[in-house]
Amino acid sequence: MALILGIESSCDETSVAIVENGERVISEKTASQINIHALYGGVVPEIASRYHLEKISILTKMVFEEAKMDPKKISAVAVTYGPGLVGPLLVGISYAKALSFALKVPLIGVNHMIGHLNAVFLFDKNIDFPCVVLMISGAHTEIVYMKSMNDFEILGKSIDDAAGEAFDKVARMLNLPYPGGPQIDGISKNGNFIYKFTKPKTAGKYDFSFSGLKTHIRYFLKDNPEVKAEDVAASFQETLSSILIEKVVEAAKEYGVKDIIVAGGVAANSAVRRKTEEAARQNELSFHFPPLKYCTDNASMIAAAGWHDYKSGKFADLDLNAVPDLEV
Repeated sequence: MALILGIESSCDETSVAIVENGERVISEKTASQINIHALYGGVVPEIASRYHLEKISILTKMVFEEAKMDPKKISAVAVTYGPGLVGPLLVGISYAKALSFALKVPLIGVNHMIGHLNAVFLFDKNIDFPCVVLMISGAHTEIVYMKSMNDFEILGKSIDDAAGEAFDKVARMLNLPYPGGPQIDGISKNGNFIYKFTKPKTAGKYDFSFSGLKTHIRYFLKDNPEVKAEDVAASFQETLSSILIEKVVEAAKEYGVKDIIVAGGVAANSAVRRKTEEAARQNELSFHFPPLKYCTDNASMIAAAGWHDYKSGKFADLDLNAVPDLEV
C-alpha cells in the first residue's frame, strides 16, 4: 500500500490530500482564494503566493488529523511543479521539499495537467486505452491521444486563448464578476442561443482559436448595446462548446477510440456536458468526466498522478524547481 501526500498550489487554490494507491481519497482539504481575487477581477500572483503561505501548513495538519494518521506513514510527497504561476508554485514546491526531507520519503514532481487527467481516473475505472482527452482549463485547451497512462501525443491545442481564458474575457465584456466561467454558465440558463457567433478556423485540424470569437463578441456588444447579457452568454457558450466537442469527436473517430476523457475546470460547464451527451448518443462514444468537485484544482488529483510515478520509481531531487510554462 502506498500513501501519497499531494500538494497543489499552482494558482488560487491551496490544497493538500492523502490518496491511497492512486484510487482512494483518504483526506483532502482545500482553501480557495476566489473571493479575494474577485475584488481585482482576476488572480493577483503576489496575493495568491502570500495566501498559500498562510494556509499550506494549516491544511496539511488538518489532513493528517482527519485521517488520524502519523505523517511518518506517508510513502511519498507529490507536488505540482508546473504549469502555473511561479510564486504560488514555489510555495508548494518548497513546502513539499521540506516534508520530503523531514519524513525521509521520495519527492515527486507532478505536471498539473496530468493531475487533471488523474482526477478522472481516480473515480472512473471504466476507461479503456487508447483513448482521447479533451483538456479544457483556464490556461490550456488541448486534444491528446493516449495509448497508455505514460504514452500520449498532443493532437492539437489552442493557438491563442484557452477556453477558460475566453470565458473570463467575455465575462468581463458582459460586466460579470470573476471567475467568469461559472458566471456565464449561470446566466446562460436564463438566456437563449439566438446569436450566430463566428467559429474561427485553424490550419491544424485539431487546433483551437478563440480570439476571433472573442473579438466578434466585443464588436457585437459595441454595435448592439441593448442586447440581453443572458442571450449573449448563452450564444457564446453554445458556440465555444460546439467547437470543443466537434473537434474531439472527430479525433475519436479518426483514431478509432470509444472513450473520451474531458478534464480541467471547463469540464464543469453545463453546455459542454450537455453536448457530450448528445455526441455520445449520435456517435456511440463514451465520455468520462471527473466529479464536479474535482474539475477545479485539487490535491487529490496530484497525489493520484504521483502514485503512478511512485510505482515506476520516478522521483525528483531536492533541486526541483517551478516550471510555469510546463507542457504536457
